[in-house]
Amino acid sequence: MKFRKFMNENALHLSWAIALVATLGSLYFSEVKGYLPCKLCWYQRILMYPQVFLLGIAAVRKQLSIYVYVLPMTVLGAGISTYHYLMEKTDWFPSNSFSCGIVPCDAEYINWFGFVTIPFLALVAFVLISLLHIALWRIQRGGKAD
Repeated sequence: MKFRKFMNENALHLSWAIALVATLGSLYFSEVKGYLPCKLCWYQRILMYPQVFLLGIAAVRKQLSIYVYVLPMTVLGAGISTYHYLMEKTDWFPSNSFSCGIVPCDAEYINWFGFVTIPFLALVAFVLISLLHIALWRIQRGGKAD
């Protein structure tokens, strides 16, 4: 019961904060640090930026059913981030640098601790938001999320 109450009261605010940090982080990397985003980064931004507004409005209005709109974007964003990260870190996917525009999609601007790159940060944000909204979905549908 405590988890259910916590999620009902805080999940929207937490997911909004995650989306806001991800958005501000990507803007910091491009506008302050001067890192040009590749095409896959742009796709991830397209899926993350609107969530700041959607989740902010939903948090103010306490619209727990926003998961209907959020989950498709976060799941797709997580898929793109995973592909992008695996392109950077493994040889499982051939680099499509030639079709990625000015900036190659396998370029690593940051590499903290040997594994944290910009697509990894986006993946973490998409997964966290997805998990929060899957829990909300289960709670709203009457399932057990405890």
